[in-house]
Amino acid sequence: MQPFPQSLQAWLQYLESLHPKTIALGLERVAEVKQRLQLDPTFPVIVVGGTNGKGSVSAMLEAILHAAGYRVGCYTSPHLLDYNERVRIGKRQASDVELCVSFAHIEQARNDIPLTYFEFGTLAAMQCFIAHDVEVAILEVGLGGRLDAVNVFDNDCAVVASVDIDHTDYLGDTRELIAYEKAGIFRAGKIAIFGDMDMPANIVTQAEKIGATLWQLGKQFSFQAAEMQWDFIGQGKRSSLPYPALRGAFQLNNASSVLAVLDALKEQLPVSMAAIRRGLTEVELPGRFQVVPGRPQLILDVAHNPHAAHSLAQNLAAMQPFPKTYAVCAMLKDKDMAGVVRELIWQVDVWLVAGINTPRGATSEELAQVVKDELIDGELLTFATVTEALHHACKVADEDDRIITFGSFYTVAEALRAKAR
Repeated sequence: MQPFPQSLQAWLQYLESLHPKTIALGLERVAEVKQRLQLDPTFPVIVVGGTNGKGSVSAMLEAILHAAGYRVGCYTSPHLLDYNERVRIGKRQASDVELCVSFAHIEQARNDIPLTYFEFGTLAAMQCFIAHDVEVAILEVGLGGRLDAVNVFDNDCAVVASVDIDHTDYLGDTRELIAYEKAGIFRAGKIAIFGDMDMPANIVTQAEKIGATLWQLGKQFSFQAAEMQWDFIGQGKRSSLPYPALRGAFQLNNASSVLAVLDALKEQLPVSMAAIRRGLTEVELPGRFQVVPGRPQLILDVAHNPHAAHSLAQNLAAMQPFPKTYAVCAMLKDKDMAGVVRELIWQVDVWLVAGINTPRGATSEELAQVVKDELIDGELLTFATVTEALHHACKVADEDDRIITFGSFYTVAEALRAKAR
């Protein structure tokens, strides 16, 4: 056997070489390695899926359960700047050494089984959580649900935050087909949460088929919003709650789903009202309507499909008026670029489109043509990189203007690096 890589960066490069495909859905390979390692958690596991909102749900669950005093393991993806963001224990990112140790355990057990980057990382995260004796784990689905590597672990409660059109090459091109894949994380005899009032029929069908108990927003649980606070109505009523620190109108849907999970697991994981209030006010999630301090105002959002872009447009419209809005946008070419642009066209005065230097990235010319086809009024400029586009926007915008940077995790990550320089 070859010697193991000696650094986290070397490990990550090695992981990228193990499987010929970046995405290879299916549980057989990952289940075999899981069995070899006997990765069978004895603590409660919460699995969070959905087209949009799963990052927010995971972050709020992590913040509240941490505030309640539990040692929480949280696995999310993708990361913005550092891989360590994906694996957190006690709200602390796993260190390079901790990740390398877990990777070595997986490598030793897998032998000749080819694992994708995500599959390897998912197993390593669980190995890390077990080694550190976490008391609860939150696992965010990478893609879909039914065949996602996260789904190799049985859960005590599953959440589907929303269902919309995305990843059509893998999940299907209708909302019902995608709902079938998302509902694959439900478990017999367990409570499954659906965090949207518009529920596809396949969510109900799959829950009934396997014997999961389905709780839907607007039926088994709901919320009432007031100007300064909100109430949650579930198994009981939780009143006078603070609004989540995460910005956006849709966050009350996500927060309600979180409190429904806490209701579902109240025997295993009792949580006080004080912990709920503290978690809601302290939760952080970079890249989701993230407002960067300074002038002109800079807003970062990873919105990369029409559903997320619609939420972004609503959040922008709810802000105070700005003389001018600049949009720095870069996207992956396998996304519905036209649908995203269409949702935001009325909020933007100047479009600064850029390319993404990855095989899936759209060039600035390709994205510019999409914007041009949708543009009714406004200015359109093209740049080779997000960094160049953002620097130009900061240079020409007045201090009372705003700059929104969106389109993908790659886009926001490059913007964060550019601002750090």
